[in-house]
Amino acid sequence: MSHRELHYLDEMGIQCYELIHPQRLDNAPNEQLMLPESCHMLLVSPECPQGKLALLFERVLKTVKLDLSQALHIYPEQYAQLAKPHSGWIWFAGCEAKESEQGSVLVSPMLNQIDGNNEQRRALWQQIQKYQTS
Repeated sequence: MSHRELHYLDEMGIQCYELIHPQRLDNAPNEQLMLPESCHMLLVSPECPQGKLALLFERVLKTVKLDLSQALHIYPEQYAQLAKPHSGWIWFAGCEAKESEQGSVLVSPMLNQIDGNNEQRRALWQQIQKYQTS
């Protein structure tokens, strides 16, 4: 289900559950997400960057020498569906980071909490610098 569909169900008071390990059930569909080869930055966040937040996301991408065509956003609940671990940049914004990641992992509050907040932007920049200098 998309984030929008989940939001509508929530507004109507309908609870929706997603299996963490659907493969453990007989005859359960096993939908896995395959990231395109062009994805070098994976943003995992409950909020998809749009408008002003998309501009912020684009500025962060430029600091790691990437552009929007090399980035992809997924919702936290979709993360468990990845077919294989992502080895590039992974940015967990506003959600819990997964410890088993191999790539360059960034952790921050939601994008709307970073925009205009110098302290949060500095903390994000320091994380990026840590990977660029190692």
